[in-house]
Amino acid sequence: MVQALLLLITLCSTAVVAMPKSAPPGLHISLPKSHLSPNELALIVNDADPLSVQIANYYQQARQLPDENIIHIRLPHKRGRLSPTEFAPLKATVDRATPEHIQAYALTWATPFRVDCMSITSAFSFGYDKAWCSAKRCAPTRPSPLFRYRGSRPWADRSVRPSMSIAAKNFAEAKLLIDRGIAADGTQPMGTAYLMSTPDKARNVRARHFQRIQQAMQGWIRTRQATGKGIKNRDDILFYFTGAIKVPYLDTLEFGPGAVADHLTSAGGNLTGKQQMSALRWLEAGATGSYGTVVEPCNLLGKFPNPGLLMDAYGSGSSLIEAYWQSVQQPGEGIFIGEPLAAPFAGYTVKVELKQLRLHTRSLQPGRYRLSYSAYPIGPFIIMPDFLNVGYHQINIPLPDLGPGYYRLRRAGTI
Repeated sequence: MVQALLLLITLCSTAVVAMPKSAPPGLHISLPKSHLSPNELALIVNDADPLSVQIANYYQQARQLPDENIIHIRLPHKRGRLSPTEFAPLKATVDRATPEHIQAYALTWATPFRVDCMSITSAFSFGYDKAWCSAKRCAPTRPSPLFRYRGSRPWADRSVRPSMSIAAKNFAEAKLLIDRGIAADGTQPMGTAYLMSTPDKARNVRARHFQRIQQAMQGWIRTRQATGKGIKNRDDILFYFTGAIKVPYLDTLEFGPGAVADHLTSAGGNLTGKQQMSALRWLEAGATGSYGTVVEPCNLLGKFPNPGLLMDAYGSGSSLIEAYWQSVQQPGEGIFIGEPLAAPFAGYTVKVELKQLRLHTRSLQPGRYRLSYSAYPIGPFIIMPDFLNVGYHQINIPLPDLGPGYYRLRRAGTI
């Protein structure tokens, strides 16, 4: 028990409770919000595309999205590209139909995947603007306000709603993708991140940072560097980052719950392309999320996911859509695909050890926290006088055992 005077107050604010994996009977832990909820995601469905409608219906049911979060539009679906003129009224319709509380979008199609020089996901998030595309060959583009953003309210905080396409060539593939994304939630998967350095010099530019990334992930996510054309005969893949026109041996790999994989190349975002491997091949192989560019980006690192940032955010309990978006500095030309709400590293477990609670969670960012306690869900809550300091990549956090009841952790300075 805390050896100091306790300040008694009633806390009227609410927080999203992390997905619990296990806790002693009668003990409830409320952590700061770490990822988007289904209520904050709007689903954009193309009523002119039967597959889009089928995917949307299944996803709404599977993720229990409210009806007000479903936005209906009609657009051509048998080609990969829309013109800015075609896109403008669609974007206006979506903007008008989006409830203010919505923080992100999910699209339910693979085609079209671009609006002129922009990806379809970036176009819905930012609106069409050539500033998000290269002014000349190999030029950088406008940086995203969501780059390195580690909050969980992108629209409220940065005035951007990130988008991701639940892309598939048929409903069977879409259902598998959705099911494994949902099944991954809160599983705390044990697996490996593979950083593949390939002989393709132009596409291997991310490899210069692999050593630093591996060091940063020590004790957080098991990370292995490899060299060659690709890994094969592995059954523990959580992350796979490489650079190549086509990635071999995909049929020999098994991807873990919520796995992420992408390859740095020019046209991975051409989801129906043949000359280079489409990012869709990753999803068909068992990954839950991927990324690719829809026009020639050159090998500018800012136009592709930063593996270290992505692994850090996803491993901290962020959803797939949040983690992927904060890892790309210049996403205007890149499409994000996958099951947006997958959050395999969210949640917590609690154990009682030697008259102390042991909280196991990956969702607390480094910093100072306040702990409060009440025997009742509505309070009044007692605030502990001492700060709780959480370090970088700290997973195990000791808490005082105050008995059964309701425990709340808040960042210092918030309630």
